[in-house]
Amino acid sequence: MNRLAIIFLVLSLAGCAVNPVTGDRQLALVSEAQEIQIGREVAGSAEQQFGLVKDDELQAYIQQLGDKMASASERPDLPWTFRVVDEPTPNAFAAPGGFIYFTRGLLAMMRNEAELVTVLGHEIGHVTARHSVTMMSRSQLAQLGIGIGSILSPTVAQFGDLAASGLQLLFLKYGRDAERQADDLGYRYALEQGYDVREMVNVFAALQKSAELAGQSPVPSWMASHPYPEERIQRINQQLASLPPSTDRRIGEDEFLQRIDGLDYGDNPRQGFFDGNRFLHPDLAFRLDFPQGWLTQNQSRAVVAGSPEEDAIIQMTVVPGSLKEAANAFFSQQGMKAGRIGSQKVNGLPAISGNFEMQTEQAKLGGAVTFVELEGRTYRILGYTPAQQRAKYDKTFRASMNSFARLTNAKALNKQPLQLSIVRVPRKMTLEAFNKSYPSAIPIEELALINQLQGPGDTMPANFRAKRVTEAGT
Repeated sequence: MNRLAIIFLVLSLAGCAVNPVTGDRQLALVSEAQEIQIGREVAGSAEQQFGLVKDDELQAYIQQLGDKMASASERPDLPWTFRVVDEPTPNAFAAPGGFIYFTRGLLAMMRNEAELVTVLGHEIGHVTARHSVTMMSRSQLAQLGIGIGSILSPTVAQFGDLAASGLQLLFLKYGRDAERQADDLGYRYALEQGYDVREMVNVFAALQKSAELAGQSPVPSWMASHPYPEERIQRINQQLASLPPSTDRRIGEDEFLQRIDGLDYGDNPRQGFFDGNRFLHPDLAFRLDFPQGWLTQNQSRAVVAGSPEEDAIIQMTVVPGSLKEAANAFFSQQGMKAGRIGSQKVNGLPAISGNFEMQTEQAKLGGAVTFVELEGRTYRILGYTPAQQRAKYDKTFRASMNSFARLTNAKALNKQPLQLSIVRVPRKMTLEAFNKSYPSAIPIEELALINQLQGPGDTMPANFRAKRVTEAGT
């Protein structure tokens, strides 16, 4: 069978697929079984990358709300899974097959169950409308011009590259039409469950303000592929205008705020934090200095710094094996050309260091690496750059590697995460007055954001359940 015939066959098979939401024909080269299998792999990657919030009651609460909504959707028989991941940036995302995640940062911005359910519905909508399936199918179809391979195979193995991309599938840029459809589905699903969908506007307004205050994060911003918040608010308001008035639609503020009371807020310092260019890890009791002016990021598996010119990287991670085993594994990689390797002490800790050049598919890299042992763990501190620039960065790499040391500062060792707490306001007061009576450890502009207020001068009525942020245990 020639390539044109195969393409025609694939397109014919895809034309037989029907979108569960619209009833229209839809490009779908991925079966439901394959979609679920890929989703499971992606979900496993997400949970390993971000970790789950350790709060069984909160996780059960999210699962219960999601199950109720998903069971009434167009695809009730998927293995629907709803979880909260330990990530401070506000976001929510859906893996194929019904695996849906919220960040604790998004929950911190919300005030009630109705807001939560509209976003749950949005993510369910991505799955019921098979948006990720369409994107994966387009990706497969795009490869037909290069080589058909085993695209007609019924096994999940044919999608190995897609599944291996892991977290990339969580952040597919569906396109704004798909996002608008997911918004509409979220609105409908929440309304059918009896929720006050007027609260949906508050989520978009908070996301818009959050985008103005937010810094960098490994989780992409909602702004990346979604319609602008102003447009989303306008579209929802148009739908609300035709909504019959009702006073008995559910909001669920008390129930929701009770569930997030005590939730960690912001970065968790127990997993490491930066003080200027110095990285400190209280639980593992070490510190490491990165070059001044470099962009740093603490990821779940590594701490990374990039040069201002974006041509050099320093990365620190824990690796398996002893010092010798880890060093041997690194220097024996294919394409590796090792320079001088030697044992030494780094601030009293046993270490092995060496220079290297490595030929990759893209370019020849050069750099330095140090393996350090502390409390039974082997740390690898790796610096690399294009090989021709190794001399330029060698001293910088070495200075960072030689700064690795035990963390002995008591204040840093005892640093605790920030937590949300809910306070019932005893009388009418402004946010500024509230912050004086119940101080928070975050800027007042951020405090306004998580309380869905415009600024310090906004007034809260008596008995308003306000959020504050304090260090755990205070």
